[in-house]
Amino acid sequence: MDPGSADEEWREDCAPRRVLELFATKWTSMVLHTLHARHDGGARTGVLLRSLPGISKKMLTQTLRDMESSGLVDRDVQSTMPPAVEYRLTELGRRFVEPVELLYGWGRDNADALDQLAPRPTSRRP
Repeated sequence: MDPGSADEEWREDCAPRRVLELFATKWTSMVLHTLHARHDGGARTGVLLRSLPGISKKMLTQTLRDMESSGLVDRDVQSTMPPAVEYRLTELGRRFVEPVELLYGWGRDNADALDQLAPRPTSRRP
């Protein structure tokens, strides 16, 4: 690959591929959206679980851990009895919310076009 070539723009660690990797699971964007749009940037695990129909507790925990290690959320363990854990969007997480909200808005505005797509074999949509 020649430096500055078009091929280099699409190398394995290029920015577009890293963005897509971040959204490789559907739950990352949904957790970002839910924290931002429904919970003012922060919520406890149980609240998030109730806010995201279809996600299992295990998947939510795994997604939140991945998001924490990526720097998108902070985990705050409160010293109450029993201990409460709250997840809050970091500055980086708040920056990622903007394109997520644009994408979700596009989906709402173009639901008719999305309805025309054939469901994928793994889709829960009829």
